[in-house]
Amino acid sequence: MGTDHHPFPRLVRWLDAWATAHPEVRVLLQHGATPAPDIASGVEFLDHTELRAAMAEATAVVCHGGPATIMEARHAGHLPLVVARDPELGEHVDDHQFRFVARLDAAGVARACPTEDQLHAVLDKALAQPDEFRVPPGGAATVEAAGRAGELIDLLRPGARGTGTDGSDHSPAPATVPATVHTTEEPWPDVTVVVPTRDRPELLRHTLRSIVGQDYPGRVRTMVVFDHDDPDLSLADDDPERPVRVLRNTQQPGLAGARNTGILASGTELVAFCDDDDTWLPHKLRHQVELLHRDPNTDLVCCGVQVAYEDTEIDRVLHTGQVELRDLLESRLTELHPSTFLFRTDRLVHDIGLVSETIPGSYGEDYELLLRSARMGVVRNLPEVGARVLWHRNSHFSGRWGMISQALRWLLNEYPEFRLVPRGYARITGQVAFAEAGARRRLKALRWIARTLWARPVEPRAYLALAVSCGLPPRWVINALHRAGKGI
Repeated sequence: MGTDHHPFPRLVRWLDAWATAHPEVRVLLQHGATPAPDIASGVEFLDHTELRAAMAEATAVVCHGGPATIMEARHAGHLPLVVARDPELGEHVDDHQFRFVARLDAAGVARACPTEDQLHAVLDKALAQPDEFRVPPGGAATVEAAGRAGELIDLLRPGARGTGTDGSDHSPAPATVPATVHTTEEPWPDVTVVVPTRDRPELLRHTLRSIVGQDYPGRVRTMVVFDHDDPDLSLADDDPERPVRVLRNTQQPGLAGARNTGILASGTELVAFCDDDDTWLPHKLRHQVELLHRDPNTDLVCCGVQVAYEDTEIDRVLHTGQVELRDLLESRLTELHPSTFLFRTDRLVHDIGLVSETIPGSYGEDYELLLRSARMGVVRNLPEVGARVLWHRNSHFSGRWGMISQALRWLLNEYPEFRLVPRGYARITGQVAFAEAGARRRLKALRWIARTLWARPVEPRAYLALAVSCGLPPRWVINALHRAGKGI
């Protein structure tokens, strides 16, 4: 885990969990500034001789995204399994390890393991097929790779050539990497990413860096649409491969109008959404476009997310390839987050229709667009994590219970199909009941609780709404659910 002074407890937890499931395997962690593991063997620091000896004896080497450690593993003949440090979790000063590890993974120099499940799966495979994770030890290629690594780190660190004084990245995107699945000789289609924003300047810069850092070989345009704010023109960038354009919302004020402003200004074959407090994993866009290429009938591709709330992070992945309307009526399927949406622009604008601007407060506009997309065409899902979604107490909708209730009732009127699916109907009415209880409209809450229990007596939202109507603070319920990666 290197000698960085930032702790990295996430990787210790992941490896302790794997060690628990594999008691026959010795797992040795050089944990540095991080507290020692509970299950695996731990040592604070190894000198260089001890480190080389341990790597020489190992079946597999796992490390953080430090170039020296990665190249040390390759020198010992291992394909390093790398978990990048996340600055939003206090694991590093910035996000350069994400981009650096993505480039090494794409070039075959290392294997990126961005989630716990992926790390565990790769370790299982390394036990079963160790030869697949061996590389020729030492040699000129390793030295050359180390030099390229240093150049990349210099380019990506805050304040380096091409970055602003605040650390925001305005440098040209790294050179594209040949695709592994997209085998057609046709060029990769241009993509526009629509990023609506309001009052989140620091989070927005993280979002933009994750979009610019995609390993997608084609051109990616970003439309930053300011809603209720004056546009920050310093974000604009004329880079030919990763341009960033700054716009003002010219549609109905609100999230839906901001998304539509970006969609209508896109002019590209594909259009994607990303919220201003979320980030993309480097492979996200490339993998989704590959899926679209394989199935020309698909209108919308989604993927899984990693939910981060305070000190908790949970992967939410839907393990199915196609999503039907009934699936969405029965469950919101929160794995299908708007920050993962990738549409064929023509189908979205002319057949499915733009994001609804009539929903009160734009609440649930993403869910309604999913329902409409499944009504009109084919919605596919990539069963892997492609985006990191930040849940926090400063949500735009936090505490706006009256507006939330109004929006949910609008949804029930627009989609009478909910009445044919009792589980889904009770879910929405239970949400209305909770919102009414949160707004301290006790009598209305009790009426919606009764309607919910009539449709589905075991619907938990009805009982949570009853507790709130009796005085339990709704924020306590929301916080507890968010820590479990869930929501009302």
